[in-house]
This record gives sequence, structure tokens and C-alpha cells, in this order.
Amino acid sequence: MNVSHSNEPRTLTDAERFDWLRLARSENVGPITFFALLARFGTPAAVLDALPALARRGGRRRPIKVCARAIAERELEALAALGGRLIALGEPVYPQALAAIDDPPPVLALRGRMDLLANECIAVVGARNASANGLHVAERLAADLGAAGLTVVSGMARGIDARAHAGALPTGTVAVMGGGVDVLYPKENGALFERLLAEGTVAAEAPLGTVPMGRHFPRRNRIISGLSRGVVIVEGAARSGSLITARLALEQGREVMAVPGSPLDPRASGPNRLIRQGATLVENADHVLEALAEGGRQVLSEPRQYWPVDAALGTSEDDDAPTNARESVVALLGPSPVPVDMLVRQSRLTPAVVATILLELELAGRLERQPGNRVSLSQPAA
Repeated sequence: MNVSHSNEPRTLTDAERFDWLRLARSENVGPITFFALLARFGTPAAVLDALPALARRGGRRRPIKVCARAIAERELEALAALGGRLIALGEPVYPQALAAIDDPPPVLALRGRMDLLANECIAVVGARNASANGLHVAERLAADLGAAGLTVVSGMARGIDARAHAGALPTGTVAVMGGGVDVLYPKENGALFERLLAEGTVAAEAPLGTVPMGRHFPRRNRIISGLSRGVVIVEGAARSGSLITARLALEQGREVMAVPGSPLDPRASGPNRLIRQGATLVENADHVLEALAEGGRQVLSEPRQYWPVDAALGTSEDDDAPTNARESVVALLGPSPVPVDMLVRQSRLTPAVVATILLELELAGRLERQPGNRVSLSQPAA
């Protein structure tokens, strides 16, 4: 099967949206795999039918968990009852900046105002245990950036995130949750959460009912930076989540800015380190606006290939790839990440065959995707 897709946005039908949700909620189907499978098979419905066989070819011994129709129906019904909406990449309402990253969420749940994501966004994030000065700076910065016409994005955490949301509420702010859009976290932000639902936007990639855990926050952070033209760090330790967001922003081609602090305060070590490494030093909204103007608008104006994988993947030759081809690819893999193009060269197989084998291994739970189009072998087949 050779499938081609258009770059033109379009609104999904209810049936298509249902299938997109089922595929996104199926086991071992991450964002990159989602679009690789869609490029190969053409529609989520066709992918859902093919998942069991693909996982078996990858070495999986127990059946892969394909999201049941009843589970997807309950999620959509519950989201609608909350006044929410599920949007998919490639639809006109999906944020263009987020669509431009390497691993955009296939589906995104939204509550509150649906218009804010159409605006240009700026992220303001920082320490949970912030200082009084840091909290003041974050709130003032967010308020001034909102007044300048930007939508402020943050992660709803206590400290800097919460204060940034509070400062930007009058003009519009987006909270990206680590869990579901129906799960308040942390509990102390209850009043802020209610105001966000009424005056701002709450967004999440995770299913409804998901209680955030540590492993969820890097995935949330890539959405915070992905939505934004730039990221401003206001306090944060050298190994904090804020620094992860900054790293992701750099990988996504976003502007990285930091508010300097006292070298005597460990909460300033993260921003100060970023500035030493080349991040733009900012002290107020005017500095941020200047940095964005100098950076230009390339991030938001680049054309987006909504199906970002070679559409020629799905050929009968790929489906019938010999066993020794799979064995040779597995033999080249290990726990250390390796670039996919290196696998192609060293295996002497076609890119399409290697891509197919990697998909099968990932669906079998044996492969992990790493930044920079690299892959590594994980556990043996389940």
C-alpha cells in the first residue's frame, strides 16, 4: 500500500476522531509510531486492524492491548460532559506551532476557552519552591506579556507556574496538565483551576482520569515548549523540570530566555547556567518581546507535513521482510541509542524495511524511541 496525504488541514468526522483516539490510547503507540503507522496504512481504522499482527512479528508473545471501543466511547462522553473537546493533529484548530515539533500529540483534550491556542504563545515556567521575588517576577512578567497580546503557557505546578497563570488570567493563559484535564494537581491550585476553566484553557495529552506521575512531566513539558514561540525560565535548580523544558525548547528551535538571580540562591542556578550557555537574559516583558522579534517567526510559518513519515512504507515487500532481516536489525541494536540512518547503512536493508521492523519491535515493547531519530533496544518481548 502506497499512501499519500495532504498538508491541508481538515476537520475529522466523528468516526475518524473515535478511531484516532482508540489508536492513540493503544499499547506501545507513541506519537512518532502513531504517525508512522498512519502513513503506512492510511487510516487509524486500518492500523487498529493491523496492530496485533505487527506486534507478533516484532516478537511479542501476548496480545497487544488495542484500546477497546467502549473505553474510547466513555472517554469521549465524559469529556463532552465536562464541556471539553478532543482535537487531532491536522485539524484547523490544532496549534500550528505544536504541529511543527517532531513528536506532536496525535490528540489533545481541551477544556475552557478554545480560542486561546490560536494566538501566539509564550511559556513561563520555573521552580515549585520559588522565592517571593521569583513569584512576583513571574506574575508581573506574565501579566505584561499577556497585555502585549501573547497567550501565556505554563504547567499548573505550584510556585512559578501557578503565579504565571494567575498573572495572565485577565488576557488568557493555557495550563498543560501532566495528567488528565479532569484531574486537579496539585490540590492547592483548586481555585486557580476553576478560574482557568472559566477564563483560560486546560489541555492534556493523557487520558481522562490520569493522575500525574513523575514520568508524565517530560512529555507535558514538550507540549508547553511546543506550543510556544519561546520559553522563559524564572528560577529553578540545575536539575529541575524547568531545565528539561528549556532543553526541549532548544531541540524544537524555540527561543530560550532566563531571568537571572543571585548566585547565593540555589533556585537561581538553573537560569544562571542557561544564560552562561547562551540563553537570552531577560528581566521584563520588553526584553522577552525583543528576543522574540530578533528570533523572527520561522517556527510558526514553516509548512507542516501532517503525516511526517515516508508514505511509501507500506509495501508488500515490507510485510514479507525475511526473518533474517529482522534478526540483523535486532543484532545491531542495544541499550545505547543509535541513529536510524546508521541502522539502514549497516544492515544494508532499505529504509522502508528498517522502518517497518522498528515499528514491529516498538509495538512488541522491545524498542524505545530517543530524541534525534535514535532508537534503542529495551526489554525482551513480553
